Amino acid sequence: MSGEWRCAGLRWSVSGPSLVWRHPGHGERLSPLTAGRALAFTVTGRRQCVGVRRGGRLTPCAVGAEVAEGAVSAQCAECARLDRAHSVAADTMADDPRPYDVYLAWFAPGLLKAGITAAERQGVRLLEQGALSYARLAHGPLMAARRAEAVLAAALGVPDRVPYAAKRAARAPVVPPEQRAAELHELFARAKGLVPEAGERCEVVHHDEAFRLEAIRTDCGVAEPGPGRTVAGQVAAVAGPDVYVSLPDGRQVLLDARQLAGRALTAAAPDAETTMPVRKPVRAAAPEALF
Repeated sequence: MSGEWRCAGLRWSVSGPSLVWRHPGHGERLSPLTAGRALAFTVTGRRQCVGVRRGGRLTPCAVGAEVAEGAVSAQCAECARLDRAHSVAADTMADDPRPYDVYLAWFAPGLLKAGITAAERQGVRLLEQGALSYARLAHGPLMAARRAEAVLAAALGVPDRVPYAAKRAARAPVVPPEQRAAELHELFARAKGLVPEAGERCEVVHHDEAFRLEAIRTDCGVAEPGPGRTVAGQVAAVAGPDVYVSLPDGRQVLLDARQLAGRALTAAAPDAETTMPVRKPVRAAAPEALF
């Protein structure tokens, strides 16, 4: 890996979202993405693999592999294999002693999913996924949580993944929290009878404030990073891996931080012209209700 700071994507914590920066000699630093913060940079050079981060420790890509411009993942095939070889999703951590939460997440009308997350993460996983609302269904050891997830998929047809285009399309205009809560309560009532570890009450958490949903515009276009391309504006909102940027000319563009990962970014003037191509976001058709 070359000796320069590179963006490693976006990271959520209980205190909010930040862009992650890594340097082979200076480690890692974070840039909090607070509302109104200036965000102005130009993409330089080729895109490189971000390596593998586990337990707070980074293992750099051994060969500094180049990553395709349009790839969602910023890992090369070998680093992605190593990453997945020690993950809950791949069922390679059956002996993990930590307690896990089983959650129900709302992304769009009729489009909900079930999943699991380590309880110690305090719901950060739902922020990363861009869930607009969620409720914890159950709490227990990892394998019990995995069984609950599988039961919900088999008995109720609740998926464990949601198309990303549908997530984006549901943010503006956003469905009122009351409607989201009603769908979660209905699914919770059906699910609790199937999961022995389920809690008695459905307590819904909404992410309107965390994501600043009121600031997301319906005419927002998706910016496409690439070598030599610039974006300059102010942070308006952040949802999942998406950063919404208000430009000086009155437009709003969406930056997918997954597409920024692995890139060297140099500072640009706050009033620089945004030269990244911008396409309109895909408006997903309303899915069939799950229940």
